[in-house]
Amino acid sequence: MGAPIRVLVVDDSAVVRRLLSRGLSEDPEIEVVGTAADPFEARDRILALRPDVLTLDVEMPRMDGLTFLRKLMPQHPMPVVMVSSLTTRGAQVTLEALAAGAVDVVAKPRPGSPGGMEGMIAELRAKVRAASRARVAAPRRLASRATPPPGADPLPAAARRAVVALGASTGGTEAIQRVVSRLPSDGPPVLIVQHLPAGFSAPFASQLDRESPLSVSEARTGAIPQPGHAYVAPGGRQLRLLGRPGQFRLDCSSTEKVSGHCPSVDVLMTSVAGAAGARAIGVILTGMGADGARGLLRMRQAGAATLGQDEATCVVYGMPRAAAELGAVQVALPLDAMADRIRILLRKLGDTT
Repeated sequence: MGAPIRVLVVDDSAVVRRLLSRGLSEDPEIEVVGTAADPFEARDRILALRPDVLTLDVEMPRMDGLTFLRKLMPQHPMPVVMVSSLTTRGAQVTLEALAAGAVDVVAKPRPGSPGGMEGMIAELRAKVRAASRARVAAPRRLASRATPPPGADPLPAAARRAVVALGASTGGTEAIQRVVSRLPSDGPPVLIVQHLPAGFSAPFASQLDRESPLSVSEARTGAIPQPGHAYVAPGGRQLRLLGRPGQFRLDCSSTEKVSGHCPSVDVLMTSVAGAAGARAIGVILTGMGADGARGLLRMRQAGAATLGQDEATCVVYGMPRAAAELGAVQVALPLDAMADRIRILLRKLGDTT
């Protein structure tokens, strides 16, 4: 084992600082080198201690975590894991923090919530380990937000009866936005799994809706997926596609974890393989772990086109690597080439039907 991951914990609550420090330190791969009660103290500690990863509270007095992050990243880019309360404001601010360069988010548990603080600490350890390997510059500093190519030819009507399935984790909120913002508004339904805590998926869907030509909403059980629409899996719920081409419907009734996650990319893509077969496109984007690799393989085996984000543009090249090593990825592409390739594949689907 190499040198431990040096972590600085930033939170205005002394109790939370102690809990996070103690919990993180139980991992032999992690060393908490210091704590800070606010961003002003954190700034000095960062310069003195040179941590590898920062855990940053969203809501703090004097300066909130988002404002600090926006000041920090241009001057001192580093992996940051946001620690957020499960509130509407906390979720929205955290999504803005992810857009500003944070690598991932962990939600503080509500009193009596399953797993409680112990579960949150275990999740934080995993995300700190992933963050220490994250590429925090290149994927976060791509060109300004893209738009669909002007004057693009409309897709064949048959392409609208297909399905596009996207899966991502660490670094995925921005990666998904980059792809969805360039997908055609006359295209088929897009189903999205992004690993987010419950309560964060609806604000994420609203954010995508504002920044995309598609109509984006949180998925719900019984909904009939429509062309020109995208559906984000609810946090804490599995998203499945049921039925067959022309008679699809969504199901979000299950809450069990699969591949360590709920929602799980494996669950979505396995269901798409069964329901849509060759009339689908599967895409694995940046993320830690291996969720989605088996589901994408099932999609490929069912005749679907399958794409994976390349290593150079991933924040964390975990999920796409696992899928590629399993033989699930037909083509690996840079993030900014993904939407154009999806458009090409949709045109082929329409022309061959």
